Amino acid sequence: MSLTSREKQVVEEIKTWEQKLYQYEPNDFEATYNKWLERAFELIPEEVRSEFFLKLDNMLFHLHAAIQGTQLQMDARQRILTSARTFYKEIEDVSDLKNLSIDQLIYLADHQIAKHRLYSVAQGGLTGTGGVLLLGSDLPAMTIINLRVVQLIAMTYGYEVNTPHEMMTSLKVFHAATLPNSIQHKGWEGLIDELDGTDEHFFFYEGSDELTDVTWMAHPLKQLMKAMLIIVFRRKIVQGVPLIGMAIGAGMNYQLTRKVTEFAHKYYQLRYLKEKEGLSL
Repeated sequence: MSLTSREKQVVEEIKTWEQKLYQYEPNDFEATYNKWLERAFELIPEEVRSEFFLKLDNMLFHLHAAIQGTQLQMDARQRILTSARTFYKEIEDVSDLKNLSIDQLIYLADHQIAKHRLYSVAQGGLTGTGGVLLLGSDLPAMTIINLRVVQLIAMTYGYEVNTPHEMMTSLKVFHAATLPNSIQHKGWEGLIDELDGTDEHFFFYEGSDELTDVTWMAHPLKQLMKAMLIIVFRRKIVQGVPLIGMAIGAGMNYQLTRKVTEFAHKYYQLRYLKEKEGLSL
């Protein structure tokens, strides 16, 4: 099936965004930080590193599965289907969402994206108050928020995330979306290469199931640095409220979820359009 003029426009928008990934140049601080991180992990014995990243991968996998099976996520899935029926009343399952137009899908996805960016801001604001419990829960809370929104974006474009193939794919989208900006294009390339080399209807995942590595560790370490900044500024109180800490928490959380949702949205848009016409990527 040939693409409409609007769908071709979306493809061009994705290509423009993709070029920005390749054109990104890290500043001196980022380059130094990434080199320091790699050297720090090189000091750890290889078998210890391998075991650490294996356990981290397993944790993300089980967390992803737990989120997918919650009543909250099932309710969100049903709301997506209910909203979609205002456009096309014959929709019964997630796969039927592919019958909607690209603008209708973008509308539904943007609704999920906006809500989760708001959740991130709220989470960051609470963390910014400097409470020990809130600081400690921020990293797992942000991981849950961003894994959840990737799942919902996938479902919006007609991809049910309860199969091994789709579960692993959405995890890899989350992983690539949280890579440092300087190497995020490599994560994008990996996803597109797998997309070109697999059948859309595979049930089991046949690619590499490794996710985390040294480069990805910049993401959780950045979250820890945010916590340190909040601790430093939590005594800066304006009328009894730690506004600076709350601004840091809300701002950094928003930027993270914005980055994740933009990446995931572009991926599933392109996948939907590729499946529709068999685009050469």
